[in-house]
Amino acid sequence: MTLPLIFAAAAHTTADASISERFGLEPKYIVMQVISFLVVLFVLYKFGIKPVTATMEERTQKIEAGIKDAEAMHAKLAAAQQESAVIVKKANVDATRIVDEARKTAKDFLDRQTQEATLKASELLAKAQQAIELEHKKMLADARGEIARLVVATTERVLAKKLSEADRTAYNETAARELTNA
Repeated sequence: MTLPLIFAAAAHTTADASISERFGLEPKYIVMQVISFLVVLFVLYKFGIKPVTATMEERTQKIEAGIKDAEAMHAKLAAAQQESAVIVKKANVDATRIVDEARKTAKDFLDRQTQEATLKASELLAKAQQAIELEHKKMLADARGEIARLVVATTERVLAKKLSEADRTAYNETAARELTNA
């Protein structure tokens, strides 16, 4: 209902007056408003839009540079991790080789020490055997001499006569020869 009334009022007013009179527009005010708008637009562009745009461009460049740097750092980090993995692997291989060499050297040293100890023990055993044989021979010789002296002393008592030193020596030698041969 109100719509037809609005159209009727609009048709009535358009016929009566021109647009500029109807809206109260005057050309001098319109020109002043356009000039004021252009001045405000120029001031806003010069001191507002241009610095903000420059700042945004600068930030965009910094962000792009930061992204490039981050990508480069990521690539460097990956390369460093690979390099450190290679270094660790090489160090493990070297450590294993060194440990194996140390074990081999220790085994060789132990084998040499064992051989030397065995050789020294054999030498000591041979020397001890020789010493025992010499001691045995000396003991036998001492025992034969003592037995010969006892035989002579016993014979002297049995015969109840005193023997001269020459006779005693002769009997001792004879007894010793007989004991040695026996």
